[in-house]
Amino acid sequence: MMSHTNEAVCIKDLEAVAKNVMPSGAWGYYDSGAHDEQTKFDNANAFDNYRLHPRMLRDVSKITTQTSVLGKPVRTPLGVAPCALHKLAHAEGEAATSRAASKHGSIMILSTYSTTSMEKVIAQGSKDAQYWMQLYVYRDRSVSEEIVRRAEKAGFSALVLTVDAPVLGKRLCDARNRFNPPPHLRLENFMGPEVANSAGGYTPDLAWSKKETFGATFGANGDQSLSWENGISWLKSITKLPIIVKGIMTAEDTQLAIAHGCAGVIVSNHGGRQLDGALSTIDALPQVVDAAGDKIEVYMDGGIRRGSDIFKALALGARAVFVARPILWGLAYKGEEGAYHALDILQKELELTMMLSGTRSVDEIDESYIYQPVNRWVRYAPGSKKATGAQKKLLAKL
Repeated sequence: MMSHTNEAVCIKDLEAVAKNVMPSGAWGYYDSGAHDEQTKFDNANAFDNYRLHPRMLRDVSKITTQTSVLGKPVRTPLGVAPCALHKLAHAEGEAATSRAASKHGSIMILSTYSTTSMEKVIAQGSKDAQYWMQLYVYRDRSVSEEIVRRAEKAGFSALVLTVDAPVLGKRLCDARNRFNPPPHLRLENFMGPEVANSAGGYTPDLAWSKKETFGATFGANGDQSLSWENGISWLKSITKLPIIVKGIMTAEDTQLAIAHGCAGVIVSNHGGRQLDGALSTIDALPQVVDAAGDKIEVYMDGGIRRGSDIFKALALGARAVFVARPILWGLAYKGEEGAYHALDILQKELELTMMLSGTRSVDEIDESYIYQPVNRWVRYAPGSKKATGAQKKLLAKL
């Protein structure tokens, strides 16, 4: 195991250090998946079923990872996924993550359950940094609407509606620990900005109590009646920001996102923390990409631990990818420096994979650089026994 005095050289190193330095309850909250954690482990392991198909004798003396997301340029397709309670990992929490993400040059998605207010978070970034606000819809929709209004005013450029959590999945580790965050942490996005940015104490209605766990409190407030019809239309009626739907795993739901005017979808299973036994995100990605066509942008999170994982996701059609746990491990390791180090490790590994595969830009990365056993593609074809467009292209090459 890596010693504390040595530099972490890969994401697994960061994970090992974080496990050693974090309290067991906090580690369990970050690390745990739902039930038997099959989907959590599949997220990472399924990348190994996709082999690289490199090309040689290409001039790779100059490469670029620059791309565009929602029509805006970004230096890299690697961004920060939303994750709650960054201050469990480091005292500066989401503020440190924000500075690292801004320096890195891509997008940070801030969790509704941030322990730092959205105003503080976005103030830490450069004027060129992009921030998206993750959103849950609550039974009292005025709570969600207030978060949207604040996000607009603060300068967030998109809303990320999480749709895979009408209730929280059963996370056995949290249940055994009866996990609750330390009482000094505050969910600052549920406070007025004046209160959130003050030093005074405040406990919002949606926070945990001694009688209820954090997860139980979440479940008591979520709007379980939320649907395509009553959710997206309501959200579009209160904001002009682009709406990205997070938690999409099927072609059918991708088509519904297009029909309801969403700007993008994130292929995500909540890090394996919701429905255990669901597909890994890399396995679900091809059917979503095929259904999306050129009508909607597709992003992905879940299980990315190497730069080659990013390359594979891009090759299968993702426009950008997002990571969460590696950022938290980096925070636990060295705060802002550690969070940036996590992004930098993945970024440099992506660039290395591009060079060794013979690609010079993100635009050149396509499915011709991936070999994947045909039986898995056919097995996961959406809704029928017919091959998807991506499957047909692969079959034609074999």
